[in-house]
Amino acid sequence: MKKAGVSAAVAMAAALAFGNPIFDGWYADPQIRRYGDTYWVFPTRSDRFAAQTAFDAFSSKDMKTWTKHESILTTNEVKWARGAMWAPDAHEVDGKYYLFFSANDAYPVGGRRGDGEPQKEPGLQKYGGIGVAVADRPEGPYRDLIGKPLIDRFWNCAQPIDQYVFEHEGEWFMIYGGWGRCNLVKLAKDFKSLVPFEGGAMWRDMTPKHYVEGSVMFERKGKWYFMYSSGAWTRDTYCVNYCEGFSPFGPFKFKGKVLGTQRPIATGAGHHSVVCVPGKDEWYICYHRRPIPSKGGNHRVTCIDRMEFDEDGDIKPIVMTE
Repeated sequence: MKKAGVSAAVAMAAALAFGNPIFDGWYADPQIRRYGDTYWVFPTRSDRFAAQTAFDAFSSKDMKTWTKHESILTTNEVKWARGAMWAPDAHEVDGKYYLFFSANDAYPVGGRRGDGEPQKEPGLQKYGGIGVAVADRPEGPYRDLIGKPLIDRFWNCAQPIDQYVFEHEGEWFMIYGGWGRCNLVKLAKDFKSLVPFEGGAMWRDMTPKHYVEGSVMFERKGKWYFMYSSGAWTRDTYCVNYCEGFSPFGPFKFKGKVLGTQRPIATGAGHHSVVCVPGKDEWYICYHRRPIPSKGGNHRVTCIDRMEFDEDGDIKPIVMTE
């Protein structure tokens, strides 16, 4: 029921709501994909880094009723991962299901944020990076594809975390980064390695204004959207900003914030993904937020809301629903 004083935009969003959070439990960094007629959400188990040793997945035909698939990938299958497994990104290619992920919250030799050689010993804030696993079904079980991180290097002072993989003109790319820096790399078609760009460079600096982490890249009607999280993930400042361009390689124009704290519902909205209903220009954003009152930094829940565009193709401010 519409409450007195609620805007028409909020009323419209409420009419489109699926019921947030969409499933029970503390989950963050959700990646939403559609395989066939089924929607899948792959989130992070939101807990202490040392306790984040497995991924769960959730499936739904209508984005309303979700089925939980537990422990689709664990550190038992990823021998170099000691914990801090987060930010999964899923793809289906030629009947195989791939799950990209971050693990170990890696730091270079010296333990400082910046460039440097990877540490030798796997562990929390030691050796780690971005891995990739593969399965025959979206619910797994997944196995480590290459037995080591796909990216363990510290280029451009970017921590190898929060990867987002996308296809463009028959080639696969990954945009990733933390510590306020963002890189683009090119993937081999078998996802087992990186390949250099023309000219030999292994990475390109993509860092936009106010970038922190959580990159998302997608195309709509010939325009490319580069979305990402800004602010501090444990604070009210955490939000989603975006840029627009006409190529995934840029240049991009900064457009501003589209999702952030909305009291009295929640704070710390961010680290999201997007999905388009096949055959329709109907878009949704899947993201995490911290309910009010907050019970701590890791108390995050996964939500879905409508994402709309204006006549110029700009993303309209996203309204949280319950």
